[in-house]
Amino acid sequence: MTSTATPLPPTEKTFLGQPRWFGTLFVVDMWERFSFYGMLAILALFLVASPEDGGMGMSEVDAAALFGMYMSLVFMAALPGGWLADRILGARRATLWGGVFITAGHILLSVPAEPTLYLGLGCIIIGTGLVKPSMAAMVGDMYRGQPERREAAFSLFYMSVQVSALLAPLVTGFAAERINWHLGFGIAAFGMVVGLIQYVVGMRGLGDVGSRPSNPAPPEVRSRVWRRSAIFGGVPALLAVLGVASGVIALQQVLMLLGLMVLGVPVVYWVRLNRRPEIQPYRVRLRAFLWMLIASAFFWMLYAQGPALMNIFAKDSVDRDVFGFEVPASWFQSAQPLFLLLLAPAFAALWVRMGSRVAVPPKFVAGMLLGGVSFVIMAFAASLAESGPVSPLWLLTVYLIIVCGELVVAPVGLSLAAQVAPPGFSSQMIGLFWLFAAVGAATGGQLAGITAVVSDATFYLVLGGIGLAVAAALALSVRSLTRRLADEPVPDQPATAPSPAEGVKSLS
Repeated sequence: MTSTATPLPPTEKTFLGQPRWFGTLFVVDMWERFSFYGMLAILALFLVASPEDGGMGMSEVDAAALFGMYMSLVFMAALPGGWLADRILGARRATLWGGVFITAGHILLSVPAEPTLYLGLGCIIIGTGLVKPSMAAMVGDMYRGQPERREAAFSLFYMSVQVSALLAPLVTGFAAERINWHLGFGIAAFGMVVGLIQYVVGMRGLGDVGSRPSNPAPPEVRSRVWRRSAIFGGVPALLAVLGVASGVIALQQVLMLLGLMVLGVPVVYWVRLNRRPEIQPYRVRLRAFLWMLIASAFFWMLYAQGPALMNIFAKDSVDRDVFGFEVPASWFQSAQPLFLLLLAPAFAALWVRMGSRVAVPPKFVAGMLLGGVSFVIMAFAASLAESGPVSPLWLLTVYLIIVCGELVVAPVGLSLAAQVAPPGFSSQMIGLFWLFAAVGAATGGQLAGITAVVSDATFYLVLGGIGLAVAAALALSVRSLTRRLADEPVPDQPATAPSPAEGVKSLS
């Protein structure tokens, strides 16, 4: 059901050419992304750092598995978070409570104790799941019936994401690696506090947009959701944290159970979705879409290595000395957003120029090919590193190529999700895309266990081989997939499904 909130008339432009209310949401999003990417840049390094240096002293295998699971749960959290915003909290309160959870999570991470690590990550997962869909919903409501202005607004949000992702690792990384790990987490918490204050002060300018649930759930549904969330979510999570912290439960066991859940949710979701009677006329096309989702999961499996094992590689195996200054390893995490900012306009122009002449499957082949090639290069760099530190250009080249792959897979995949969706199922198709991204991130983290028995070079070569094999399989199926994706015309489908160029703007 569509929100009945009345959007404010965008008459007075006072913030980046947008109404004043936009500044409130923009600043909140900017600081939320600053805190997220700042923490992301130092998390894996903190996990493997020795206790003497203030870290957790984990093995690289455990750190990568925990990191991958964290990323996959962040992807997945947007589904229940969006449901809570739509049915129970309303987008405005969901954003507020999400910000509170994120702030609490970073504060917990800044406390040097093992239980607070897991509690902090859990709070950030919950908070991010509430904030991201709610912010997008409020911007969409404000510009309801004005698609051009909405696209411009989301373009500015995309800019805030990339600028935050570029600057955050530089600030938190230096503080964490050179002064104290927990100071880095504390800076991330400070950023979110600033965003929350800005949001509370500026909420009056939002009118009634997001003030109520767009599709309110009956009281009995609300009470049932809270009760089941506590019984099946809160209590098991708390017991798991206490068990791991006390040594009663092994971290690997918890991650394995979570991994099974991550793998199972998309399967259950897909089966239930295909049982809906209104889906039946579109089954041929949706089955072809499933193959594209599986391919995208392999890409995100590769992508998830960047802030985890590749970040550790930067610390241990890259010559980071520049004119006598040792560059913090976490600063390499600014490379990807920098490349995104530089290349996104070019890719958006490329999609517009290509138009419909090139179908989605060939584009996915290109994206997977780029992902595979990047890890073949990474394998070569890791092989050279066995003899000593390598040039940072190796790692920067890998990041550049995989960003090019991301600029293909992410926007094209999101655009395809909207294109193939049966009427009334667009949001669910986009949610399904991110569910498979979660599967890829979790799988990538678990695969890091291979490094316990093989060299890093072999591990990266295996990943590169998987990427190239998926690209080859897609290439052999291009004609069939292209035909099936366009198999049936969709009655009453809106003609304004986002193009790949527009999808580039919504990578956040």
